[in-house]
Amino acid sequence: MTADGGPDRGVRAFVLHDHRKPRPHFDLRLEEDGVLRSWAVPRGLPPTSRQDRLAVPVPDHDLEHLTYEDEDKSIADIGTWELVDRNERRTVFVLHGRESSRRYALIRTGEDYLLHLTKEQPVSAGGASESGRRPHRHS
Repeated sequence: MTADGGPDRGVRAFVLHDHRKPRPHFDLRLEEDGVLRSWAVPRGLPPTSRQDRLAVPVPDHDLEHLTYEDEDKSIADIGTWELVDRNERRTVFVLHGRESSRRYALIRTGEDYLLHLTKEQPVSAGGASESGRRPHRHS
């Protein structure tokens, strides 16, 4: 939140790590407050708004982890993220990755979260949403 009580829409770094051990999974890491907030996402990012994914919070990582790779971990995507909206139950954000920008929501379900691809997606320079559809107009 900003000093005036509105959401902080600052742009920060994100990385999606592809882990191969101990079990194949992905780690979503969002830069915030000088660390990488992290969630293990066993099945990867949701491909549609109808397929939510489990996201299990894991300990924060140092910012140096943003570009870290080894024989068991590679970078699946990297870029910036921006906060759209946040309350105590959910955080809505846009990941601006190497090839596209996608809007997600992390929804608290108790100790874990659901990672949801929102139906409303960012608009590209050509006026179409990243999914190829034009965005809905709200009156």
